[in-house]
Amino acid sequence: MSRTVSTASEFVRVEIDSSIATIRIDRPKMNPLSIEVQDAIGEAARLVSEDDEVAAVVVYGGEKVFAAGADIKEMQGMSYTDMVQRAPVIQACFTAVARIPKPTVAAIEGYALGAGCELALCCDFRVVAEDAKLGQPEILLGVIPGAGGTQRLARLVGASRAKDLVFTGRMVDAEEAHRIGLVDEVAPAGGAYAAAVARVERYVHGPAFALRAAKEAIDRGLDNDLETGLAIEAMQFAGVFATTDREIGMTSFVKEGPGKAAFEGR
Repeated sequence: MSRTVSTASEFVRVEIDSSIATIRIDRPKMNPLSIEVQDAIGEAARLVSEDDEVAAVVVYGGEKVFAAGADIKEMQGMSYTDMVQRAPVIQACFTAVARIPKPTVAAIEGYALGAGCELALCCDFRVVAEDAKLGQPEILLGVIPGAGGTQRLARLVGASRAKDLVFTGRMVDAEEAHRIGLVDEVAPAGGAYAAAVARVERYVHGPAFALRAAKEAIDRGLDNDLETGLAIEAMQFAGVFATTDREIGMTSFVKEGPGKAAFEGR
């Protein structure tokens, strides 16, 4: 059974179908990420994080564009003090997406530029249409990425490649994005959403708390040194021994072999 959950903005909604939630950005024509939309994305992230029916999440901007960046007309009138107050809020909204405790994937058609690319970077995976374009063009406006681009991009593709994209502001096509590790899969034009759903469908009946623990261990570990990361892993590893799915998985393995467990998500 499918259902739709509204946010405070008419431009962002959550569509839930077969335990997969889609955070749908719908602000024609180019999905500019205004303050209103940024706040609604953070709200949507919290909604899907707390909804027990949701097992995986797709972030999607529609068939023509993912998001072409922040609302420049809105930003143009902002002062230094305005942005001192706003920048941490923008980052908090996007970090809410990064911290969704479930597998997430960005389905990218058309442009994912500036804040749009930064939003995609918050997801666990990125699937792009073959004619998509990605980039961080903020330098061409005399500014730098401010919603995580300098940090998440460098962690994903390495410092040198991140500096190339940020310093030049150039766009990369799907082929280059895939080659440098910016995206995980290239789909036919118009097929990014279907490919993204197919990528996360496998998690719908998976061990939800083990998936959550794995994501937490990887993400938190990358933010720390190896010794701290190993300690985080050990804690998460021990923690999943308290779950029903651990009992189901191990019992099934012993009796029937691997890959046959019917997990309950608890």
